[in-house]
Amino acid sequence: MNERIADCSWLADPEVFAVGRAPAHSDHLYYESAEEAECRGRMPLRQSLNGTWRFACAPNPSMRQAEFYGEDFDVSGFDLIQVPGHIQTQGYDRNQYINTMYPWDGEEELRPPEVSDRYNPVGSYVRCFELDERLREKPVCLSFQGVETAFYVWVNGKFAGYSEDSFTPADFEITEYLKAGENRLAVEVYKRSSASWLEDQDFFRFSGIFRDVYLYALPKSHVQDLYVRAGLEADYETGSLEADVTVVGDTDIEAEFVLKDDRGREIARAVQPGARDIHFSVSPGKVRCWSAEEPYLYEVYVYLKDRTGEVIEAVPQKAGFRRFEMKNGIMCINGRRIVFRGINRHEFNAKRGRAVTREDMLWDIRFMKRHNINAVRTSHYPNDSYWYELCDEYGIYLIDEANLESHGSWQKLGTCDPSWNVPGDRPEWRAAVVDRARSMFERDKNHPSILIWSCGNESYAGTGIEAMAAFFRSRDETRLVHYEGVFWNRKYDHISDMESRMYAKPEEIEQYLEKKTGKPYISCEYMHAMGNSLGGLKLYTDLEEKYEAYQGGFIWDYIDQSLLMVNEQGEEVFAYGGDHDDRATDYEFCANGIVYADRSISPKAQEVKALYSDIKLELGKDSLTVKNRSLFRSAEEYIFLLKIFQEDRELLCKELEIKTAPLTAETVTLPELVMRQAEESGEECVVQVSMHLLNDTKWAQAGYELCSAQYIHEGKKCAGKQVYPLEIIHGDVNIGVRGEGFSAMFSKVEGGLASLCYDGAEYITRAPRTTFWRACTDNDRGAKHGYDCSQWMAAGLFQKVKDVNVEEAEGEVTVTFAFIIPTVPASENYVSYTASGDGRIQVRVRYEGAPGLPVLPAFGLEMKLKERCHNVRYYGFGPEENYIDRMEGARLGVYTYTASGNLSGYLIPQECGNRAGTRWVEVTDDSGAGLRISGDRRPFEHSVLPYSAYELEAASHREELPRPHYTWLRVLAAQMGVGGDDSWGAPVHGPYLIPSDRPLEVSFTIEKKNGTTK
Repeated sequence: MNERIADCSWLADPEVFAVGRAPAHSDHLYYESAEEAECRGRMPLRQSLNGTWRFACAPNPSMRQAEFYGEDFDVSGFDLIQVPGHIQTQGYDRNQYINTMYPWDGEEELRPPEVSDRYNPVGSYVRCFELDERLREKPVCLSFQGVETAFYVWVNGKFAGYSEDSFTPADFEITEYLKAGENRLAVEVYKRSSASWLEDQDFFRFSGIFRDVYLYALPKSHVQDLYVRAGLEADYETGSLEADVTVVGDTDIEAEFVLKDDRGREIARAVQPGARDIHFSVSPGKVRCWSAEEPYLYEVYVYLKDRTGEVIEAVPQKAGFRRFEMKNGIMCINGRRIVFRGINRHEFNAKRGRAVTREDMLWDIRFMKRHNINAVRTSHYPNDSYWYELCDEYGIYLIDEANLESHGSWQKLGTCDPSWNVPGDRPEWRAAVVDRARSMFERDKNHPSILIWSCGNESYAGTGIEAMAAFFRSRDETRLVHYEGVFWNRKYDHISDMESRMYAKPEEIEQYLEKKTGKPYISCEYMHAMGNSLGGLKLYTDLEEKYEAYQGGFIWDYIDQSLLMVNEQGEEVFAYGGDHDDRATDYEFCANGIVYADRSISPKAQEVKALYSDIKLELGKDSLTVKNRSLFRSAEEYIFLLKIFQEDRELLCKELEIKTAPLTAETVTLPELVMRQAEESGEECVVQVSMHLLNDTKWAQAGYELCSAQYIHEGKKCAGKQVYPLEIIHGDVNIGVRGEGFSAMFSKVEGGLASLCYDGAEYITRAPRTTFWRACTDNDRGAKHGYDCSQWMAAGLFQKVKDVNVEEAEGEVTVTFAFIIPTVPASENYVSYTASGDGRIQVRVRYEGAPGLPVLPAFGLEMKLKERCHNVRYYGFGPEENYIDRMEGARLGVYTYTASGNLSGYLIPQECGNRAGTRWVEVTDDSGAGLRISGDRRPFEHSVLPYSAYELEAASHREELPRPHYTWLRVLAAQMGVGGDDSWGAPVHGPYLIPSDRPLEVSFTIEKKNGTTK
């Protein structure tokens, strides 16, 4: 047998995917006493093999040390490696990021199921161990929770088995190979095998033992498999509970089944005589239901007892009573229409790749609950088993997705070409893909959080995937089956219980829903959150109320896949595809998250939190409308705070009593006295209502804010301004002005404000320039926005002064510059500065509009200030960056930031840091001295960054940006939205574009901001 293994023939055979592997089973815990089971602590019968292993790596099978598994083979010269972990993140092989194409594209001409002999890194792992005392004298199994991509196992030199499928457990019964004292475990892991044709996911291509490895021993009677089905009767109150138990070992036993609530009170009990297959059925009566809103869990205990009544084995299993079903073409949870406000989640860590920790997972689920995310699609493979426990406990709905994606076999450069796709209708692949479905199902079947089984991702369609769906349906009547790929081959529509699409535009979704096909709709992927994105999310969430059959979607995706690496300059940086000299690659396409790779939160999360909230608040002039979209939770479970602000002054804080029932809406009249106070204040006032947690939860403390709404009362107009003496100095090239404590100079050559000094300190470096450009976002690049609008980039750089006009009046002078813009056809813009004796300079920037030009990326004035002015305080929308198509999560208020802190952490530098609805902004040095810019007629948009739009445009990595030398202030009349339908061609939606044939204007006043006196 060893000779057969040594030639690696199984690697290229799709019909060999498991040799010596134990049948898949549930992921339950078990103990040898009832007391241990009730504590649910560490399993004494489980022995971890995580830690430091001996390791050697070879670039291909011919160069590996083929006999390394022998008992006498000296591995003292091997390196040391950590398990769990990928070999690529620990200094071996190379990191490679690929999206759709196969990783060998352009390197080798391969067709399924061929595997390269030239490049196929092999990891040789060795670990010695002695059995823990409680595992001795019992049958022992070896479990690998995740290994990429194919691996062989030896124990004490004896071959124990072979397995593929990277993301589900592989267990081997090894009792016969063990011996007293030290044992030697050897594992040979191959990066590529025939399984690689089935694992073409959009991710970094790693290999190695990346999840837990452990031994477990079996009591003389052992529950090998447990299948609990906790459902609801038609009244959605009465529970029904069935369980199938598979026993191995001695069956001359008694099996006892006990159901307890979360306080340990017994609800139901049943007893059955011993057998290999035991079925339990109990009627617990009225139960508390499980949902993502109220994730109530009961505890099931299965006890195996010998003839004396002593417990041989005790199995604890969490159970949630819920009923998920299709009712009249609508997916319902516990009788009520569900809407998935979801996200796709890759397992990822910036240092460890997919070898995520429990701490990572806890952070993830708490973030999701805090941001109103109620559903996750495990894209595109079964996740670590602990993730499902957390989703049960915290309340997250899951689409559990099988480890299958063969995108590169049927879609080439965006064209559907299934001429050689796998698995397709090829019989040699069918058993392998059904095995992947079975392995996922058997491990995960007891988790109430799983509502839908998914047959995989982007693998076209055919009889192989059809067989996967048939398997799910044959084993589980309590869940539905999902598969998006039938969109490409409608012959197999019956595979998926719902219409599922990727990146369909809102109007395309509406077209489907208007047809009333009888199948509900979800977007298994939408809102491609790559870089500065997620604009227009509201266009999708608005469909929830318009169409009953629209049942939500899953944002792509949760976390940036970006690895920390040390570059050639010795800097630790976040890297993407291609940065590891990996070819082929899809470069920065790995960064699509609303969370950065280091788990810091991107500004995009602000919009998700607002639009995904179960409770929607809408404020009018004197009323509040509360729309409770929760299925089961009343609004009385939250605190509602009414506040009134004048800029950063809180005038009032009052708690409101709101008790809106689930799936209802009510309008509440706000207290008259409060509203009168807002209206009579004389200044702009913000009325705000926010909703907060009433009690502590597992994921946030009482008082945590979940959503809010605002109503803005306009202030009264200001009185006329006072006249102050102003000295005007007429030069041939410059027009100078001087007043009390300030001076300014307007250059006819520079075409603008060449100098501005307050108290002797200069703030201008070069004259401000009108800007028509923004640094391209990832979405802009994907839509070829630069090609379409590139003349606007040149327009800002190369406009020329056409005329200068000077007008004098009492106490002021107005200098107007007319510019010709190098567009085709040519266009014009005007910048006028009105300087007053009190040191104020009013700026008016006008674009007259011109027919036949592309849409404007942005329009306004860009000011290159001294770097020392890097502190920002403003009154506008925030606290995070916002754009006209990403405003739902932003609130009007007074906020602060720094220029460098305003540079968002997108992998490729791009447009970022914008704030809409700005009333005023102060840009100051560390003493507080600087400039204050106030809107004259209407609010403006602004950003303050340490780099110009052109510096951002030129950099492909953040570390390429130079050390800041200036502070760049942009004051804009408008900027187009950022878009987000997809990142490879979808334009920004029409309402969020800036037509170039219409006039635009922004008007504001610059004045001194005094610093602190020392």
